[in-house]
Amino acid sequence: MSYTNRPIRNRKFTFALLLAAYSLFIFPLTVSAQTLADRLGYPAGTKLIIVHADDLGETHAVNAAAIRTLEGGSVNSASLMVPCPWFPEMADYAKSHPEADFGLHLTVTSERVYYRWGPVAPVDKVPSLVDKNGYFHHDWESNQHINPREVEIELRAQIERALAMGVRPTHLDSHQYRLIINGKEIFDAMLRVAHDYKLPVFVTRDWFADHPYLEQSLGANDIVIDHTVTIGPEVPAEKWADFYLSALKNLKPGVTEFVIHPGFDDEELRAATRERPTWGAAWRQRDFDFFTSNEFRETLLRENIKLITWRELAKMEPRK
Repeated sequence: MSYTNRPIRNRKFTFALLLAAYSLFIFPLTVSAQTLADRLGYPAGTKLIIVHADDLGETHAVNAAAIRTLEGGSVNSASLMVPCPWFPEMADYAKSHPEADFGLHLTVTSERVYYRWGPVAPVDKVPSLVDKNGYFHHDWESNQHINPREVEIELRAQIERALAMGVRPTHLDSHQYRLIINGKEIFDAMLRVAHDYKLPVFVTRDWFADHPYLEQSLGANDIVIDHTVTIGPEVPAEKWADFYLSALKNLKPGVTEFVIHPGFDDEELRAATRERPTWGAAWRQRDFDFFTSNEFRETLLRENIKLITWRELAKMEPRK
């Protein structure tokens, strides 16, 4: 019997089943459309930013500049590099300032030529992560085999050292994005560690197109930032403020993380970063200067941009 020849009662029942199935299908999509801003209680269209200082613990000049910005209120979040020589200074600061929004800048490379650091885990436990001298590799070459299991061992060692030294991290992110951009196995190792320690990972939707495995690996309750802004080597020094002002004026609704690198252009930082200017002393001084400027603060007010932290994101109720 064709559908059109069935009794009316049967057709009504069939239609009801189809409607119920459609409702069950579409309801999860409606829920998943709930934004971070919604979950934080902000009205639609609100522009939220995290101003996040990277690389704390790398040098004293970086620490001192970051502390100044944090205490001045122009930067409201940061992450610490556990393997670096000046990490103990920041660990002490974090311990005495438990309200600060400090994450861990998980580190598996040592990119500078003369200023190096190595793993927290024993070298013999993470041989693929180190060079012949026991330092992290400067970079991960395309033909180089990095063992994801060893990455996971090192990440856990870094978190355990931070906890032992009194740091209570609010989130995790990745130095040089190595744990993000080097394939699904590496990212999944980071994500397993994050889930075990119940810490959110800095991931943004901006990265999904180039690295689709990120979205595939993330679960329904993993936090995903809407956008990120970071300055690049293509921006000349004289256009530094223009870059950031344009980014703020053209900010999209939702949550955006500004990843910045404050530091003082002093003898220590110049020596540590002397082999190249990118992310060097002068670069970091320019970031410090802009994000402590009245122009930055006035732009936030004028554009009605709200500051939030990873601590707030981590405290959100799970997605309903």
